[in-house]
Amino acid sequence: MTEPLKGSCLCGAIAYEADSLTPDMGHCHCSMCRKFHGAAFATFGEVPSSQFRWTRGEDQLKTYTAPNGTQRMFCPHCGSSLTFAPANHDGSLVEFALGTLDTPCPQKPDAHIFTAFKADWSTISDGLQVFAEGRVADD
Repeated sequence: MTEPLKGSCLCGAIAYEADSLTPDMGHCHCSMCRKFHGAAFATFGEVPSSQFRWTRGEDQLKTYTAPNGTQRMFCPHCGSSLTFAPANHDGSLVEFALGTLDTPCPQKPDAHIFTAFKADWSTISDGLQVFAEGRVADD
């Protein structure tokens, strides 16, 4: 078994470990991710829930539930965005912000999603798959 990926918030109050990522690792350009992360996009990896654990500060996590039912967990001390859950979340996966990793990640993002809502000042030119919305084939 390889070492788990380890991550934490900016101030270090909250930390986690993830054992293995699924193949889906993407840059989300939706307006909520842009605003929550203060960037052109947010990059998320996902891991089966059974392979993700909080190692410090779980009791301090705060959750923002958006009008569309999505949930974003963050550190109340430094504001770091840590996890995302879609409105139809069944609990089988944890999506976490890859920018919070403290250890190297051997896997690379494979797609840009929700690009129909991307910042007009941002250009996608890295050759990854591009989806106007979620990971469904655009017609």
